[in-house]
This record gives sequence, structure tokens and C-alpha cells, in this order.
Amino acid sequence: MSGETTDISAAITGELQLLDPDVRVSPSLAAELLDPEFVEVGASGRRWTYEEMLTALPQLDGGNTDGGPRFEVSGMTGTVLAPGLVHLTYESVFDGNRARRSSLWRRQDGGTAWRLYYHQATPVPAG
Repeated sequence: MSGETTDISAAITGELQLLDPDVRVSPSLAAELLDPEFVEVGASGRRWTYEEMLTALPQLDGGNTDGGPRFEVSGMTGTVLAPGLVHLTYESVFDGNRARRSSLWRRQDGGTAWRLYYHQATPVPAG
């Protein structure tokens, strides 16, 4: 596997972990995947910081570990933009609502840990 393929695979693995209900309800697990400089613009248009996201994530969509709705993901692809920077795009469906998503994952200072630096979700109108 090439370095670029390995980097994209690591970012995809991290993205899917953040959609897992067990990770969403655990601020300590989520903190391992979010960059300290993390910012999100959610499907609602709200801007989230690292601290805000770690506090709110257990109550946000997809955090139900008792068999509630889960994120369904399709078409996830990645591109290495620069060494240590991967851009992912995909679509998600949660409880019938679709969104197009874009994430930037970065690996800092030659380390091995990939962390989500920026995420944006754009709702897809019905039909």
C-alpha cells in the first residue's frame, strides 16, 4: 500500500470512528480523534469548536447506543492535499436526512495520529 493510500485509509478509519455511537458518547475517545484546533460548520449552519463539540457530541445525532438511528455513509473518497493533510468527501443519511460532508484530517509534526481538523456538512434537500 502506498503512503498516500495509507494516509487516506487512516483518515477514513477516523471518520467512521467519529460516526460510531460508542465514540460519540465518549468525550475521551472523541478527543483522540479531534484536532485541538478543530472547527465544524454543521448542517444546521452552527459553528462548533473543539471544546463545544466534545461537550455536545454525546447528545448530538448518532449518539444513541441503544439501537437508535445510525449514520449511513456512501461514496467516501479521499485525496492527499499535502503531506499530512487528507481531504475526505462523502454523503450521509441520518434518520432520513441527507447531507454532503467534507472533512480535513491532519497529522501533526510527523506524528502517527491523524486528527479531524475541519468538518462541514451541507444538507441535501429532499427529492
